[in-house]
Amino acid sequence: MSNRIILIDDDHDYLELLAGKLRDLGYPDVRLADNPLEAAAAFEQGELFDLALIDMTMPDMDGMALLDHIKNTSPGTECIMVTAINEARTAVECLRRGAYDYLVKPVAKDVLALTLPRALERKRLLDILDLEKSHALAELIDPAPFAPIITQAPVMRRLLKEAELHAASNVPVLITGESGTGKELLAWAIHQASPRARHPFTPINMASVSATLFEAEFFGHARGAFTGAAAARTGFLEHTHQGTLFLDEIGDLPLELQGKLLRVLQEGEFSRVGSSERVRVDLRFIAATNENLDRMMARKAFRKDLYYRIRGGWLHLPPLRERQEDISLLAEAFLSKYDPAAHAGRRITPAAQEALMAYAWPGNVRELKSMLQSAVNLAQGKPIDLAHLPEHMRTLPRRAAAPAARHTGQSLRPLADVEKEHILSVYRQLAQNKSQAAKVLGLGLNTLRRKLAGYGVE
Repeated sequence: MSNRIILIDDDHDYLELLAGKLRDLGYPDVRLADNPLEAAAAFEQGELFDLALIDMTMPDMDGMALLDHIKNTSPGTECIMVTAINEARTAVECLRRGAYDYLVKPVAKDVLALTLPRALERKRLLDILDLEKSHALAELIDPAPFAPIITQAPVMRRLLKEAELHAASNVPVLITGESGTGKELLAWAIHQASPRARHPFTPINMASVSATLFEAEFFGHARGAFTGAAAARTGFLEHTHQGTLFLDEIGDLPLELQGKLLRVLQEGEFSRVGSSERVRVDLRFIAATNENLDRMMARKAFRKDLYYRIRGGWLHLPPLRERQEDISLLAEAFLSKYDPAAHAGRRITPAAQEALMAYAWPGNVRELKSMLQSAVNLAQGKPIDLAHLPEHMRTLPRRAAAPAARHTGQSLRPLADVEKEHILSVYRQLAQNKSQAAKVLGLGLNTLRRKLAGYGVE
């Protein structure tokens, strides 16, 4: 997803010159408007732009009037005013009316390279805040990159929209969630929705990175670094230049290697093993973990400086048991792949469907996918029934019902429901003070915030 930018100036030659600078800086989606009234009409008709560069002095409608019009019709569009007159009073008035910045002609490319990313980052952060405050579910601008993520759960749809907003920027993203929730799939979707989609996406399982080979794997090595005949080797960083490096299970990275990774994140450059030459790379980092990094930092197993570096944007994938409306949808999608000949209405019997819904899915989507693949093999073209499910799933409903009837006369409740009720009870008893509630519950503050957000509590 590229950022949409509109340039508004009555001098068409200047527009072409400015557009060329923007395209050189990596902004291909640029619209030119040499008539301010036509630009105003485009906003009135609902056209969406992330950024507008507006000339101050134009016939029919001056830049200040157009700024007011844009802020009234499309408040989410960031506006940068461009003028030939460097006047402090005018600049202050522009900022007071909602402009992000005020630039003086001729605008140099390096000034644009500094100002535009900041303006777009501000828009992204404001959009995320609006998304968190809004109860309505925002639609994806470009659904295609997220199509492989099958969901109808509101919490997931909101998360995908937030992921799309993060995709447009270069900030690092941290994805958390239990094993099997689809963290790598979400990272791939963010890459595909970003301006880096045409460049490499390199996934690395950090748990498998050897301490002895870390530098050679990540930085590569010069010819003869290990033996006289050894050829030069390109490392992960150099291979992924202009793309996205996905650091999976970053919580498993040994502490002694975290400092080396942090240095690359901070400086954006490194030296190959056996060479003193500095190599600079342009990368987007996405990290993922199923570990509780708050607890790891508390016991000094994870560096705080590395955590704050990778946590530019934070996305938490909820477990499958917290998005039960997706179980049937995912099951149908997997069965369509494994057993396409079966009639959609006869793929799973009601008894088997009930067992799927009652199960807690500790392995999440990965476990559901694996289980259905096995069930299709056992069913041999027939509808999937209880007999085709693993034994622990077939016996779970009966085991749950017997003790409940004997002791309480009620059905046993899922652990997630009990946890939710307890957390909300403590939170409310402490007058919705998150810090105090986190201490009483023995949770990290970020963990409590994440759980409350999952419960729909802000």
